[in-house]
Amino acid sequence: MWATEIVNGRPAWRHTGSGVLFREVPAGTFRMGLSDDELDAVRAIAERGEFEDDPDPFLEETAQWQPVREVRVEPFLIARHPLTVEQVRHWLPDYEDDYAKSDSTAARLEDDLDELLAALPFRLPSEAEWEYAARAGTTTLTFHGDARPGADQLLDDFGDEQRTAAAENGFGLAGFGSATELCADVWLPGYAQAPADARPRTGDGPRAVRGGAADMYPWQGCDEWLSLLSASRYEHDGFASIRPVGGLPAR
Repeated sequence: MWATEIVNGRPAWRHTGSGVLFREVPAGTFRMGLSDDELDAVRAIAERGEFEDDPDPFLEETAQWQPVREVRVEPFLIARHPLTVEQVRHWLPDYEDDYAKSDSTAARLEDDLDELLAALPFRLPSEAEWEYAARAGTTTLTFHGDARPGADQLLDDFGDEQRTAAAENGFGLAGFGSATELCADVWLPGYAQAPADARPRTGDGPRAVRGGAADMYPWQGCDEWLSLLSASRYEHDGFASIRPVGGLPAR
């Protein structure tokens, strides 16, 4: 089921059936959510006049990304990037994607979403796993730092290996924040009483999603760059991309 190889100078696991490339994310503890330092960085961006719209509604919304808490994450495998149209067709041969520019673009699923989730031999990441993987040991707005992220950070087409490799974070993962990625957690505003061991929160209702900046590109000047932040989270409504997670293979 798995083949090991070196990709961009670091180990990777390839699912032999579908060709999807996974990276191993190590165990660790991190501070999940939008920290006071990150909130100050957002305010500094606003003070520099780098918001297109009034920043106050966003600053009020950040309560949904707090309180910050310490979370312990066990090691896991996660796809290097969201599943592409071509990769989804391994499980759904008739899949068509009106949003995709090419077969190497991240697949945006809507009507086929439940069918894909039922067919995948993998699971969705919890929000904690997703954010831990996206941060890759950093504590800034994105793994690039605290500057306002721009469209140059968008990556939702993975046909160019050189560009994908250049976009990897410290865990060897690419594309975080670009596509709207579905998580296993049910959507709940904020992290009050959330578990500290990276389990997904369960219940009825829509799931939480992360990212989505490329889904709104070309940007219309509505501060779409905020979706690139590692802590950004929203309620699923419409289509979503899938970045699957797997258990560690036997050594």
